[in-house]
Amino acid sequence: MGTSGSLEKMQIVAYLNGDFTKKAGEFAVYINPEKYSHTYQISYNDVQAQGASGGSPDFNRIPSDTVKLELVFDGTGAVPSPGGSSADTVTKQLDLFKKLIFTFNGKIHSPNFLKLSWGTLLFKCRLSTLIINYTLFQPDGTPLRARADATFIGFNDETELALSANKSSPDLSHVLTVRAGDTLPLMCNGIYGSSAYYIEVARVNGLTDFRDLVVGSQLLFPPLRDAAI
Repeated sequence: MGTSGSLEKMQIVAYLNGDFTKKAGEFAVYINPEKYSHTYQISYNDVQAQGASGGSPDFNRIPSDTVKLELVFDGTGAVPSPGGSSADTVTKQLDLFKKLIFTFNGKIHSPNFLKLSWGTLLFKCRLSTLIINYTLFQPDGTPLRARADATFIGFNDETELALSANKSSPDLSHVLTVRAGDTLPLMCNGIYGSSAYYIEVARVNGLTDFRDLVVGSQLLFPPLRDAAI
């Protein structure tokens, strides 16, 4: 941490696992973003009788937060690298940036898990979209400046989701990630002590076919009347 008033660069740290214990690398931005947006969402099912003039939104789930920001990459030499040396080319900066946050990592068979850190922002996430706009060039077409618009989607493992719940509340909900071999009746049995609630859970999650679960997707298991939770 720097002293009060000192300039601190936004850090993007990459990890090989979802519990953020195996570090894969890090990137300090050259120029801090002018702003960023943090979006929170609530997803509802639109429960509406045929012919009704208005809907009755029924809570479905809370999707992951998203953070959007714009980063500037400068290769004119006007901006020193975070390490204090002369600035690298824009191409080199972007290659390092994309390798960390975007490139498929063969060790984990996916892009890296990420943690954004800057001021009060500490956001565990994964990259969702990356748009790079080149804005200044040398006479031969070599880029001298670029702007990267990045969207990151929040990531929490199931341990964190469980810890964030109010365990003393009778309205306890569970969020589970579908794994290979899972079935909705089997998952319901693990949560409620009975597989009989799978139809209700399918309705809450908007599933039209409870047999067609997508591995890696997250399902909400709400408190249900008479269920032994």
